Amino acid sequence: MAKRRTKAGAQQGLEDAPLMPTGALAVALLAFAEGPGPVVHVARDARRLEDLAATLRALDPDAQVAVYPEWDCLPFDHASPSRATMGARAAVLRWLTDRDALPDFVLTTAPALVQRVPPPETWATARVTLRVGDPLDVAAVTADLKRLGYILDERVDEPGETAVRGRTVEVFPAAASRPCRIEHAEGRVTAIRSYDPVSQRSVAEADALVIDPATEIILEPGSGQSFEPFTGQEHRLDRYYPRLVTLLDYVPEARLAVEDGTQARIDAFFEQMDEARGRLKGRDAQGQAGAGLYLTPEAWRDIVAAHGRLSATEAAGEPRAMPTFSGERRPGTAFAKVVRERLKAGDVVVLAGSVRPLRRLVRQAGKIAERPIRLIDAWTDVAEAAPGDVLALEAPLAAGFRVPEQGATVIAAADLFGPEAAVTGGVRAMLPMGEVDLRPGDVAVDRDHGLCVFEGLEPMATQGEALSEGLRLRFAGDAILMVPVTQADRIWRYGSEPDAVTLDKLDGGTWPRRRLEAEATMARTARLMLAAARARGETEAPVLAPPAREMERFAAGFGFAPTPDQAAAVDALMADLASGRPMDRLVCGDVGFGKTEVALRALAAAIFSGRQAALIAPTTVLARQHAETLRRRFGRFGVEVAQLSRLVAPAEARRVKAGLADGSIRLVVGTHALAGSGVSFADLGLTVIDEEQRFGAKMKADLRRLAEGGHVLTLTATPIPRTLQAALVGLQSLSVLATPPALRQPVRTVVAPFDAEAVREALIREHRRGGQSFVVCPRIEDIAPMAERLRALVPGLDILVAHGDLKPSAMDEVMVRFAEGDGDVLLATAIVESGLDVPRANTMLVWEAARFGLAQLHQLRGRVGRGQRRGTVHLLSDPAAPPPAGALQRLRALEALDRLGAGFAVSARDLDLRGAGDLVGEDQAGHAKLVGLGLYQHLLQLALTAAKGERAEDWSPEIELGLPSRIPEDYVPEPEIRLSLYTRLLRLQDSEAIEALAGEVEDRFGAAPAPVLALFDLARLRASCCALGVARLRGGPQGVAADLRPDRPLPAMAAEAEILLREGRVVWKRSCPDSATCAALAADLLERIRAARERAD
Repeated sequence: MAKRRTKAGAQQGLEDAPLMPTGALAVALLAFAEGPGPVVHVARDARRLEDLAATLRALDPDAQVAVYPEWDCLPFDHASPSRATMGARAAVLRWLTDRDALPDFVLTTAPALVQRVPPPETWATARVTLRVGDPLDVAAVTADLKRLGYILDERVDEPGETAVRGRTVEVFPAAASRPCRIEHAEGRVTAIRSYDPVSQRSVAEADALVIDPATEIILEPGSGQSFEPFTGQEHRLDRYYPRLVTLLDYVPEARLAVEDGTQARIDAFFEQMDEARGRLKGRDAQGQAGAGLYLTPEAWRDIVAAHGRLSATEAAGEPRAMPTFSGERRPGTAFAKVVRERLKAGDVVVLAGSVRPLRRLVRQAGKIAERPIRLIDAWTDVAEAAPGDVLALEAPLAAGFRVPEQGATVIAAADLFGPEAAVTGGVRAMLPMGEVDLRPGDVAVDRDHGLCVFEGLEPMATQGEALSEGLRLRFAGDAILMVPVTQADRIWRYGSEPDAVTLDKLDGGTWPRRRLEAEATMARTARLMLAAARARGETEAPVLAPPAREMERFAAGFGFAPTPDQAAAVDALMADLASGRPMDRLVCGDVGFGKTEVALRALAAAIFSGRQAALIAPTTVLARQHAETLRRRFGRFGVEVAQLSRLVAPAEARRVKAGLADGSIRLVVGTHALAGSGVSFADLGLTVIDEEQRFGAKMKADLRRLAEGGHVLTLTATPIPRTLQAALVGLQSLSVLATPPALRQPVRTVVAPFDAEAVREALIREHRRGGQSFVVCPRIEDIAPMAERLRALVPGLDILVAHGDLKPSAMDEVMVRFAEGDGDVLLATAIVESGLDVPRANTMLVWEAARFGLAQLHQLRGRVGRGQRRGTVHLLSDPAAPPPAGALQRLRALEALDRLGAGFAVSARDLDLRGAGDLVGEDQAGHAKLVGLGLYQHLLQLALTAAKGERAEDWSPEIELGLPSRIPEDYVPEPEIRLSLYTRLLRLQDSEAIEALAGEVEDRFGAAPAPVLALFDLARLRASCCALGVARLRGGPQGVAADLRPDRPLPAMAAEAEILLREGRVVWKRSCPDSATCAALAADLLERIRAARERAD
């Protein structure tokens, strides 16, 4: 760690440290680390670890930070922890045995600390080290890796896998983020390269590679014991070692920093352990299952008391917090006021953020502070700064803070630009509104002229501008219109079948009539939607505020750290439930992204608040599986989980209905039968509707009537445009789960003709690695021939069959058995697409895949790869009757969209390829067809905005500054991607979204050339013009001029030399030798207009 040049008195003693903001906690930890021994920081939950680690490394680049995770499974589970987690733990434990190079910080959680681990001597030989030039015995290395928990596999794309191929050995080190390829020749290592597991391309070269174990069970060579992956052996760790120790036994001199909330978390964890031990007693006569694996509560308390510690509390953070400017009416003014105040008080002001947002923050602060801003490398440089200095530090802080003892004020980019400015890498929780790239040959809609065919991009020169590109549009009668890319935002995609539509005449009168008709209908729809939303907003609902202790206990049953999006969704719905107004929240997330856990937290909140709750699923199988999950999670709280569907016996159904009516049954799971006649609730507080997209319009109306006056939570994986549009304009609350769970990987998708040998190999491979497979057929009549085929190909595998001709009870029985681990292969129709959770299923074969819809195939694909292994889906066709070109195009689209979270893009592509149908609501389908789905969404957004009484404008400012702005072909070669970027940029009117797109472009294509940077400068100017009502912005050698719209007159502006105010126009006369100077002057002029508008308001 860097030698810290702290001011006298800056080091913190054992007084409380601030829990939040994370930056303030990191500064306190850096000061605390000045003492002897490493600091072991105990976070209240696992999701804080990576954030804190990144902040510590940013504030002190020399700090050695180790992250020691807890197991990502429940105590004494039948499933093993993931190899990535065990690899990370093993690497930290090995590091702690190196007394000469201990880490400065070990970041962990209480459940990780109370778990005993192998003794330090275990790690002396528990690794494989390879160096370029060293001898290599492939057989010996492979044997060593198997002893360390690695699995031989044909494909290496998950931590803990290895493969031998000719002159290369591939291995995915369990503690690494990428796999490595070791090349060898003549018995020596010739090269070591890390590579991307998806593209298989090399990423970086290395001279040496240290491979840590993929398990915590390290077997001695010749021990006679065997390691069986995925069987849960790790929960009996005490059987494999003469003794177990704790992490703190590795570094007895360590000092603890413990966060508020840690005790509640560990209490819930101990409770979970007791419950798990109770379940195991039946199988273990002595009741000693895993007795030595965890500390007792008393031992935990003793260990905490024995180490000098720092407490991180919320109370200590309150006086250090900074205001959030982005929530103010005038963020820039509030920011300027605080900067001036802190500089006047003599503080050192530190600006912090990741690269792009920090650059913007520095630009804005520079104008206010009127002094140079110095870039620093570490927090230690703050101690050397003079009072009134302004510094900039690249650090991903989510919020600013004050450090009074050092006379420093930190302002984060996120304070001014909003939380998105704190996002580095990762996935933003954003929801694409069904946009699909426009490709040559597609049908398009010109906002002013109607339906046409987009024939491609062509070079085009516009008046007064440099050579650029234009869209070539063909209308009826082969009339051609060239539209500059600077106006691409007026072109919307309609579909991909030119033969299925009638093109409009370029100068015809039918298009304006159709558009007016659609706009009038959407205005009426918008008013009705708003009226319904207002009525709901004026309705009172029960306040559901459950005890924090009970919610903590319930959350501990999850066994995983929630993703940031899950955590945000839970926080939002808890606020909704406590608001006293009816919650109407839509949770949108791709298959396997954790919507169910969000719903479970909501159900728990309702139950623990003393109200009834109902969970409604579209199928009996899904309802039954949900019921099992709820019984497992609510069992220890003494909550009965009732079930109501067509499969429930009449006597049981009567009992459930009576219990719901008198209030004795608090939690029920069922199908739409819950909205049927004869069902009433005593005090229903919450209704959760799962897979909303699978219910018809009438059924959804019935379900909403059931929830009248109560809280409603809706879950969906396939966005429905009308629902989403309402959510995005604030008529319904929206939570997006865009972050995949840590263990979930993209499902590999293969499109191929049926090949008997390939099918046999896929099923045998899955069976060999302890997994299960689905085989899905489109029709019931395909099942019997396929069963015969499969029994001939894989006679040794147990094949279960499920389809709609079976009795409902028999079908459900088969599917639930398979979900619980019975059988090797489930041969079924598409009934398996709905929510069936089979953790061991990793392979799916879909026969005649072209007969399925795209969104349906994506739902099916979501059934595999839900555990710790990567899933594979084979989309098969009949070699004797290959699918037509259009169907193959759909399957290729799915193959291309195999990234995590592709569901939104898949549903957009499916809507386009199959038509909008009733997905936008029966009364709206015709209008979506009239104008196309993209333009429909745009017009509905305008109609809803207008109905709310807000300014709804559909115009674009004219900007003529001579900036040579375009996307060169050698930067983005694909024309459809260039067009997509032009269009997205033109439609963005929010500075945050523009900066996010700039970051995305740089990530995808590398450093942007000057014309692309100019394009983004124009986008920022355009967004400012839209916000300020500037209709036209022009510039030339003598200065710049801004013309305002008649409905947004110019406010009073301070008189200045060179600035002329005329009616509706502001002119700034100043020499502009080039277009870049002209653009900078235009930005300054818009800033002055903004300041004048703010003063006038």
